[in-house]
Amino acid sequence: MKNLATKFENLTIQSDFIFKKVMSRKRICMHLLEELLQIKIADISYFEAEKSLEPDYASRGIRLDIIVADDKNTHYNLEMQVNNIKNPDTKHYVLPKRTRYYQALMDIDLLQKGQEYDLLPPTYIIFICVFDFFAKGNYVYTFKKRCLEDMELELPDGATTMILNTNGSHGSISKDIKSFYDYVNNHIINSDFTRQIDDEISYLKLDSKVRREFMLLEARLLDERREGKAEGKAEEKLATAKRLLNMGLSVQDVAKGTSLSVEQVENLKAEQK
Repeated sequence: MKNLATKFENLTIQSDFIFKKVMSRKRICMHLLEELLQIKIADISYFEAEKSLEPDYASRGIRLDIIVADDKNTHYNLEMQVNNIKNPDTKHYVLPKRTRYYQALMDIDLLQKGQEYDLLPPTYIIFICVFDFFAKGNYVYTFKKRCLEDMELELPDGATTMILNTNGSHGSISKDIKSFYDYVNNHIINSDFTRQIDDEISYLKLDSKVRREFMLLEARLLDERREGKAEGKAEEKLATAKRLLNMGLSVQDVAKGTSLSVEQVENLKAEQK
């Protein structure tokens, strides 16, 4: 519990938990979107923060940090990305396909059954990355679909993906977005906007309800990780048992070597026939 309390005190805007809480403040989220897109937003409405989108029991569910819609019905998904994760099996970075999957699930959630496709609202998937995924030095990478035969021809599907690079060095961004990048990277407060964010984080850390929520979340995540490890070990035992059976070892020897029951090994042997 003491370690969790220390962890809570040390949380920054890079934490998913704190990022979600800060962006749940309308004035901060609106200003970030206005400065990033250089537009005026009259108001925004929130959907469930960290909403779980699971269209089918067999598909992979995700939790989206912040989903908001503005007064023109444009929908935005904001995500903080600290780690540039690579699939250990394929050796491929997951970020590009992750944005594709997020977009697909957002569309499914936004289009009600029986509605026409043209009722899908404009959407922005915005990943705030503390690394430069494309290694080009841009502050922002904005993607829309274009025709390869005519690059000036854009597919007007209303979907935009933005990969923000807080370590960028060139491009066109506002002073407040640059100050936001400085704050994300190094906790530098050099604007009224980042002062507001820092004050909000200070208030959050004084809120006992927020502290309890964090403790419960961490406990739940720890349980999930433990369950995942237990399942992984069980699967590893089964895989080892199959290999030993294929090598010709007896059911009894395989059971002893893997700590599985004789019945479990016999079932595996029957499946292999």
